Amino acid sequence: MVKRSFRLVDLTYQLASRPNQVLNLGHFAEKYQTAKSSISEDLAIMKAVLEGQGHGRLQTMTGAAGGVRFEPAMTLDAARKWTDEVCRKLSDPERVLPGGYLYMSDLFGDPEFVFALGRLLATGFARSGAEVVMTIEMKGIPLAYALAYYLHLPVVVVRRDQQIVEGSFVSINYVSGSRRQVQTMSLPRRSLTEGARVLIVDDFMKAGGTLHGMLGLLKEFRAEPAGIAVFVESANAGVRLVKDYVSVARLEGIDEQSGSVRVVPGNLLEQMSDAFVESDRTESE
Repeated sequence: MVKRSFRLVDLTYQLASRPNQVLNLGHFAEKYQTAKSSISEDLAIMKAVLEGQGHGRLQTMTGAAGGVRFEPAMTLDAARKWTDEVCRKLSDPERVLPGGYLYMSDLFGDPEFVFALGRLLATGFARSGAEVVMTIEMKGIPLAYALAYYLHLPVVVVRRDQQIVEGSFVSINYVSGSRRQVQTMSLPRRSLTEGARVLIVDDFMKAGGTLHGMLGLLKEFRAEPAGIAVFVESANAGVRLVKDYVSVARLEGIDEQSGSVRVVPGNLLEQMSDAFVESDRTESE
């Protein structure tokens, strides 16, 4: 029989490296040559620590098969601190680009940042019932994969052009909200199943034309939106083409002449505060 100290470390690794996947208790009992009752005791210890420290939720499933799932999450306090730090970074005048945009490629090229952002959004949408994550090329792709990793969901990427190697496509025309230009977006027919619940994510939103277009694309597949999330929304975008969305940060304004930028937290933490876990950890621990 494997010692409990070994089991606790290995179990924690197995669950943390497979977020939101149900792992069979029988497999662990056989692997450790230990009774299921002992594995259940191990999980009780892990649950107390992981949830007490605000790392996420550990859920066990009863029944003949039996299983356990770790749902990574963030505490509301940690989410606020992380969001405030992101807003500080985004407020750097060096990030100002022509047209009222911000340079963010360095952030989306940083795996640690992208996965932290994915964990933040996964906490908020853990109970959304989403079955797939959708984004549009380009910068939204890293975010979509990070979010999908934590929710254990597949990703579909909407194209601005058609790739012949991906088979037949469904294409729609949409109007860019900020530039009022007619553009085209496409998605392979086999990407979505009818009735699928889709979580839409994007890196930046002005008027919401691109997101509105993706909602239109869902209708072509008879799919349903499970939620909309954007990293940064612009406050000065005029009429919004989408209403039900959450944002991590909000760009209040840019003065291109002086280079001043004002970025504040978006509405995500306000609208989804109940989704974040609590922590009972202390500094001494």
